[in-house]
Amino acid sequence: MESPERQLQAALHQAEGYRNFLASLTGVLTAIFVLKGQEDLSKLESAPRWTVIGLLSAGFVALIVGSWLSVRAVHGRPGEEIMLEAGRLLRYEKDRTRRIWRLVEWARWLALLGVLAIAGAVIVTWVWPGKK
Repeated sequence: MESPERQLQAALHQAEGYRNFLASLTGVLTAIFVLKGQEDLSKLESAPRWTVIGLLSAGFVALIVGSWLSVRAVHGRPGEEIMLEAGRLLRYEKDRTRRIWRLVEWARWLALLGVLAIAGAVIVTWVWPGKK
């Protein structure tokens, strides 16, 4: 596992897993909110309604950005050139591995924040009484 090539392969494999996880998580959370959340947010008072809208917006933005970062981790930037000289290739593999780990770490934290924000929005719709 010490060779840069194997580390790069391991990093790419983990990034692919996170990409798939974030994509499915976003879909599942969307379905849960649509099925289990309050059907009409206009029935909520002003403060909780805007809280729910803010939490949902922040949650989905976090999940979308996390998904984008995980895709970038797996596929890199379009048009990126790789020099095939031995020294440059070795440096590229080491740098790319570090970038992948960093992007995956950001994607993990954004996924957690997105899930917490969306869960918070659903909880607010469950516990806050609507207008009478």
